[in-house]
Amino acid sequence: MSDAFPNIHSVVVRIITDKPVRKTPYQVKGVFMRQYPDESIIPMLDGSYRDRFLYPRVQVKILNEQIYIIGIHEGVDPVLSLVKKFEMFDFGNITFEVQGCDIEESQEQFIPSSRLVRYKFITPWVALNHMTGGRYRFLTNQEKPSFLNRLLGQNIIFLANEVGIKLDDSIFTKVKVSSLFPRPVDENKWGAFMGEFKTNFVLPNYIGVGNGITRGFGTIYGMFNPDSFTFDEEELINEKTDVTPETMSEQVDDFEIVTASDVPKPKRRRRTPQKINRNDWQKGFTKKSDRPPKRKSNQNSGPKRRHHRGGRVFSEEFDIEDDNQNSSNRVSDNSRDSKEDAQFNTAKHHKRQHKF
Repeated sequence: MSDAFPNIHSVVVRIITDKPVRKTPYQVKGVFMRQYPDESIIPMLDGSYRDRFLYPRVQVKILNEQIYIIGIHEGVDPVLSLVKKFEMFDFGNITFEVQGCDIEESQEQFIPSSRLVRYKFITPWVALNHMTGGRYRFLTNQEKPSFLNRLLGQNIIFLANEVGIKLDDSIFTKVKVSSLFPRPVDENKWGAFMGEFKTNFVLPNYIGVGNGITRGFGTIYGMFNPDSFTFDEEELINEKTDVTPETMSEQVDDFEIVTASDVPKPKRRRRTPQKINRNDWQKGFTKKSDRPPKRKSNQNSGPKRRHHRGGRVFSEEFDIEDDNQNSSNRVSDNSRDSKEDAQFNTAKHHKRQHKF
């Protein structure tokens, strides 16, 4: 690895339980927040660090009916600290006994590679949101692959920037999807694809790419070592005829080339305080002494300015905005989606989505 890049490490924890886990990532995170409220990982799960990290440093997945926790960079130590305390998970209607954890740590992630690395999407890649999906529909079948390649390349550069990697080299991407017709995803009408891609960039296994990462979408696995892969292993091995990464001398004319200058600068959105029903809020406090002190209002504060938000490019979840778009190309946010998005990982949101 070049000395020009910091050593970004990651950790993947597979939790072994006494029975299959048929829960959602939101439900699992809700249990973590309830059972381990004082752990350092909680702010990375409940949205407290949303303004600090546009890309989540801790990700929870349900794969093959098992819980996976992925820690990236600042999220590694909180993950390792939490797993030491696992004994039992109580979901209310069912409990899971933790029988052990498989822990895999990796070094030197998020760096350019002199070889092409092949990755497979093991959960649907939600490449299209309400804005990019509108553009995609008007492309020809010949133009669509290039559009997807460019989206993926911009995502990779965004991830690199988020963990402090400044790229001078170009990123090559080539996506191979099972169908150019996206599969719609939930009420947001996002568009998802299954398939694989090649790129000259090293990414940690099991991280998410694209939209819906906190819900487990866009999970990838590097195919440079398929023998260790456990999901549809026979199918993946049959697809793979050469486990050696391809060199960059391979013909790359059909690869999309993306540079850092092609990626819009992300903006961290400032969240406005939510209005809370005081009576409901105080129900959890038995004594006045337990209640937090009253907040003083700023008498001199004037009306807040409402900033027009640009179209989101990479993810509904991270507010990556493109200021270079013309106003005619901008899509106004649906108020319901925006409200849901702002609360995507709060305890209140978890309880509303999934009752224990």
